[in-house]
Amino acid sequence: MSRYWIELLVIASLACLYTCSSGAEISYDSNAIIINGERRVILSGSIHYPRSTVEMWPDLIQKAKDGGLDAIETYVFWDRHEPQRRKYDFSGNLDFIKFFKLVQEAGLYVVLRIGPYVCAEWNYGGFPMWLHNLQGIQLRTDNEVYKNEMQTFTTKIVNMCKQANLFAPQGGPIIITQIENEYGNIMGPYGEAGKSYIQWCAQMATSLNVSVPWIMCQQPDAPQSMINTCNGFYCHKFTPNNPKSPKMFTENWTGWFGNWGGKDPFRTAEDLAFSVARFFQLGGVFNNYYMYHGGTNFGRTAGGPYITTSYDYNAPLNEYGDFNQPKWGHLKDLHAAIKLGEKILTTGNRTDKQYGDGVYLSTYTNANNGSRFCFLSNSDNSKDANVDLQQDGKYFVPAWSVSILENCNKEIYNTAKVNAQTSIYVKKQASNGGGEPLSWMWAPEAMKDTLQGIGKFKASLLLEQKQTTVDSSDYLWYMTRVDMNDPSSSLKNVTLRVNTQGHVLHAFVNRKFVGSQWGTNGKYNFVFEKPVSLKQGANTITLLSATVGLQNYGSFFDTVPVGIVGGPIELIGGSTTRNISSNQWSYKVGLVGEAKQMYNPNKAHQKRWRTSQNVPVGKQLTWYKTTFNTPSGTDPVVVDLQGMGKGHAWVNGNSIGRFWPSFLADTTGCSDSCDYRGEYKSDKCVSNCGNPSQRWYHVPRSFLNNDKNTLILFEEIGGNPQQVSFQTVTVGTVCGNAYEGHTLELSCQGGQTISEIKFASYGDPQGKCGSFKKGSWEASNSFSVVETACIGRESCSIPVSAATFQITNLGTGNGRLAVQAIC
Repeated sequence: MSRYWIELLVIASLACLYTCSSGAEISYDSNAIIINGERRVILSGSIHYPRSTVEMWPDLIQKAKDGGLDAIETYVFWDRHEPQRRKYDFSGNLDFIKFFKLVQEAGLYVVLRIGPYVCAEWNYGGFPMWLHNLQGIQLRTDNEVYKNEMQTFTTKIVNMCKQANLFAPQGGPIIITQIENEYGNIMGPYGEAGKSYIQWCAQMATSLNVSVPWIMCQQPDAPQSMINTCNGFYCHKFTPNNPKSPKMFTENWTGWFGNWGGKDPFRTAEDLAFSVARFFQLGGVFNNYYMYHGGTNFGRTAGGPYITTSYDYNAPLNEYGDFNQPKWGHLKDLHAAIKLGEKILTTGNRTDKQYGDGVYLSTYTNANNGSRFCFLSNSDNSKDANVDLQQDGKYFVPAWSVSILENCNKEIYNTAKVNAQTSIYVKKQASNGGGEPLSWMWAPEAMKDTLQGIGKFKASLLLEQKQTTVDSSDYLWYMTRVDMNDPSSSLKNVTLRVNTQGHVLHAFVNRKFVGSQWGTNGKYNFVFEKPVSLKQGANTITLLSATVGLQNYGSFFDTVPVGIVGGPIELIGGSTTRNISSNQWSYKVGLVGEAKQMYNPNKAHQKRWRTSQNVPVGKQLTWYKTTFNTPSGTDPVVVDLQGMGKGHAWVNGNSIGRFWPSFLADTTGCSDSCDYRGEYKSDKCVSNCGNPSQRWYHVPRSFLNNDKNTLILFEEIGGNPQQVSFQTVTVGTVCGNAYEGHTLELSCQGGQTISEIKFASYGDPQGKCGSFKKGSWEASNSFSVVETACIGRESCSIPVSAATFQITNLGTGNGRLAVQAIC
């Protein structure tokens, strides 16, 4: 290709035309993403490849496709791919090239969010810690050191994609790319340097000539070579800063993330569908669900601080990759309805008309043939609406809902009318060699050196933790010696006071455990105070500081300190306060067990493990080991860590993440009912009050051997492994609640069959799954019709109509079928 044509290609990219000699031509305007001349609205879903396993990828992708998605979105995680400067890792579940090829094989597109800052509730926002320690660096601002590193990594990812022919003009699946991430939310404190940085990001990105559009999310002042996009629970009011840009919703939050000490978030299927429908009603072109599958924060990848190991996110596919019903099915129906109007939505003109408070009709009309497609919305959060559209019919629109009308005269979908099944999952105990309880071995964490104050290096100040550990471990030991040579001073009534930036502190004095403390209620820095007994002469103070995920969001989040940096650390006796912050401190990074790989069953540690009938419980800093058989079947496997305190877990040497089941959510704020109406916030409709924030931990089946497996736990604060067990997750109950004119579909999944019908009523049944009851009328043959259609089958379908139940005097359109079945 001549230089002339290369220059034309660059110019075309700035004019929103992306083309190449082969593959797909990608362009856009304010009404559509255009792929090879075909005008499209794009439905996308986030699936982060490192939060699942390679073996899970094909099933997740296929379920996304079956759910009506066009594309899969993912970040690229800099810290995982470049854990050490210029030393890269793209193996295993970090092989994003393989992930993208699987997406393409399934017939879907890819939205590539390079970042390389990702947020994502990921440790340190996805930045590798070595970046923090480079001399002269300032992250996410107009800083040459940082920009050089960012450009080097971004260029590497782009070049890898080019070499694999993954961009659409090359015949690949990537149709959209993103640079930076939500910078507009926090750029104010960066001042002019932040503004010039964003300009540089755009210039650097376009210079890479990827031949597909670049986007910047949450960036109102994005340069015109970028498409600025919206993230949130609702984006229908969003308007791009360029009238030629499509209206894009890059993160429609399907739920929320979990925190240690927090309750379980829940966003209803009705409200999520309402958000999507309103967005497309008002000119939306691209909607991406964040997350479509959340997955698991394996290893130490969870950020926060205090993000749980589960990243389920209440997404349409749950943490284990199974359907979260009714959310998955309700959205599938929505996607089908939107796709029916795709040609008109992307070519037609829109007019809006109000029919009362909060009630609007949006009509899309094709100027060439007069075909129409309508959205009828009611944004009032309490009042239902009856709307008369004259020759186009009369419609009942529940509060906080949107009806989609084919040809503007036939309702094909309403966001508040859920016809998809509800699935209730149960956990079944997995047998271990005939049901025998797990047999445990144990080993204390070796602390002979640290309790004597012996470290690996010294400093006459209190060091910042992440800078010292380079995030190679959650743990950093701070040790010093204090001489007490005044015979007149009291040695028994002394208080040790430690000011720490968090997140967890364990204290020892003269080899004796003093106490532990950690941040709570979103405040991670705290003051530790405990009485201690000192002796004449030399006293050894040993402090173990632990982090629980590094901050991943906010202005200058990368500079937020952790550990006992600066202190002060004081010994208080009577009226005397002795500041020992400037003592000579010895330091040691990590645990002996980590360095010796106690978590790896293939390492020769047999002499370290102890066997006895009385395995110690409630003992800090202790390793536990057991073996278990692989549960039969294909259902997801979890380990129930009830009884354990806080620590880390490994199965066959694979980290399944941090655990902290002793950290309970508070007992207030939960309810058995959840009203989908009204704006959603992360604290609305929460559940699991008074229980562990996370009790069960995902063990991917690819981590398991054919027969025997090894579970190793590091217990930090003290727990009881005797209560630990393995379970499988399967559908126990399925419910359907479908409206007249629709089809009620039930599926047990996983090879199970429907064994019993607990409730069936065609009429006006009341209640919800688990508490259905008969309404004012029902068809007398409801049970028999449903049993005939469903019993003994893995799935069944029943048309919801008076004819199905042989009723002749129903009238029109007011029957409904509710079913509850056992799998």
